[in-house]
Amino acid sequence: MKLSIIIPTHNEEDYLPKLLESIKNQNFQDDYEVIVADASSTDKTREIAESYNSRVVEGGLPALGRNRGAEASSGEYLLFLDSDVILTEGYLESALEEFMENDLGIAITQMIPLSDSRIDKISHDFANFFMRSVESIKPHGAGCYGILTRRDLHDAVGGFDEAIDFGEDTDYIEKIAKISSFKVLRRPKLLVSIRRLEKEGRKAIAFKYAKSTIYQFSGRKITAEELDYDFDYSNEKELTERTTGKKRIIYSLCGEGMGHAIRSGVVIKHLSKKYDVVVFASDRAYKYISKKHDKVYEIGGFNTVYEDNKVSNSKTFVKGMKGLPSDLKNNLRLMHGVVKEFKPHVIVSDFEFYANLLSKIVKIPLISLDNISVLTQCELDVPKKYRSDRLKAEGVAYSFITLPKKYLITSFFRAPLKNPEKAVMFSPILREEILNLKPEIGEHILVYQTSTSNLKLLELLKRVGVTCIVYGFNEDKKDGNLQFKKFNEDEFYTDLASCRAILTNGGFTLITEALYLKKPVLSVPVKKQFEQILNALYIERLGYGEFHEELDREILMNFLENLDKYRKELEESYKPAGNQEILEELERTIEKYALDFD
Repeated sequence: MKLSIIIPTHNEEDYLPKLLESIKNQNFQDDYEVIVADASSTDKTREIAESYNSRVVEGGLPALGRNRGAEASSGEYLLFLDSDVILTEGYLESALEEFMENDLGIAITQMIPLSDSRIDKISHDFANFFMRSVESIKPHGAGCYGILTRRDLHDAVGGFDEAIDFGEDTDYIEKIAKISSFKVLRRPKLLVSIRRLEKEGRKAIAFKYAKSTIYQFSGRKITAEELDYDFDYSNEKELTERTTGKKRIIYSLCGEGMGHAIRSGVVIKHLSKKYDVVVFASDRAYKYISKKHDKVYEIGGFNTVYEDNKVSNSKTFVKGMKGLPSDLKNNLRLMHGVVKEFKPHVIVSDFEFYANLLSKIVKIPLISLDNISVLTQCELDVPKKYRSDRLKAEGVAYSFITLPKKYLITSFFRAPLKNPEKAVMFSPILREEILNLKPEIGEHILVYQTSTSNLKLLELLKRVGVTCIVYGFNEDKKDGNLQFKKFNEDEFYTDLASCRAILTNGGFTLITEALYLKKPVLSVPVKKQFEQILNALYIERLGYGEFHEELDREILMNFLENLDKYRKELEESYKPAGNQEILEELERTIEKYALDFD
């Protein structure tokens, strides 16, 4: 027998078929065998291996599995592969040919990530470059590179050290390299999964690998426990009981703007006290939540395109459709993988599209918590002129959240519910920092814009001359009476608490924070952004401020003259109930609809 291919596995039914199929399709003329060393898989891994005529032996952790596979093998050469790689065309022939041409004792090949991400490609190219650069100084590698050696050398060093739970592959390479020669093969390439990058996050994995490399180059050993590196070689029951009996929740949130992120930060913090929570978020929401919570995965999301302070429906559609195929594939692959391991009891969505799809695919109960569902679940009195914008917004809302077990809707106004059995309305969720603010009436207007395209507004404010602190343009500068600021939470709280009034589009979160602090609101919604239009309509109806489609000097001055009237109405009639009511209802809903794994 020329070659024995040895693959350690544990519950690899999703990945092993692709590897075995790629081996089967090799144009390799010599005899070879495939040995799968399986660590008590409870899925179809063993059946899949046998269906490809692979020999299955008892495995364990990677070192033990590789050794047991080698013991059962009969090949002159041994190729150790991880189960989530795929051989490129001609890999076996190319690898053995280059190995023998250079009279090597041990070698690894190079990697190509199974990813469309530019970052993933660059990072793997760098890893390949680094391995080649240090091959004569410090032979090392890992199972994901593929490890090719001779049987006699494997036996000479006693195989992999089973007492090492991390870096056993590098230790093995070093031992054989001392009595032979090592090289990173230039021609053969392996396609490698990025599942661990997706599972743990690219920054976390980069840190772990960098730390392990530093230890290896300094001649020190590091354990899997010290690196918090999990091989996941446990049985299904252990996987579902890792969380000490807590129910497990997937919480997924929209990345458009900051409102969903700010609200979700409060909810996730509360839920994490009682439940084990894993989060999916996109764009700005991911950046915000990942600083506050540990288990956060980044996904792709939809974003609105604005032009001249107006929603461009055509460009928004084109942008969304352009990104949909890759986002759909990558997001669902990531989310489905997390679901398979994490086994959530329920999914909570703050208007996030892919969580809605996921809940239907894996049949896990969905709970909706957002402000947008007011569009679909309430009877709204809206002028006919906004009918087209309303229908488009409702269509989007229905597609993002479909048939949840319950709608928990946050709103600063009340409207009749279409189905009170299915939906409940609550006061807006506010972050603790806002609740702790002590408002005062200062000299400035706080201006916050969703879109950076509203330059006419800035020209008007400069002409009027009123002091303004402006957020939303992502710059720090002073221009006459306008003080521009990049978003900084601490500064924003101070500016919000001390302003005379708010001039904004119609974003829900800022409006509700302003109302809580009894700040009158002048709302100029982004055109065709119906959710903002709806908020502005109710601001004016309730007497908390004004709604205008366009601003001029007269409108702005009239608003400023009526601030006392709006403050009085806020003091007398706006009485939000606080966060506790909706958070308690969310817990009750989770307990009612969570899957029963017992």
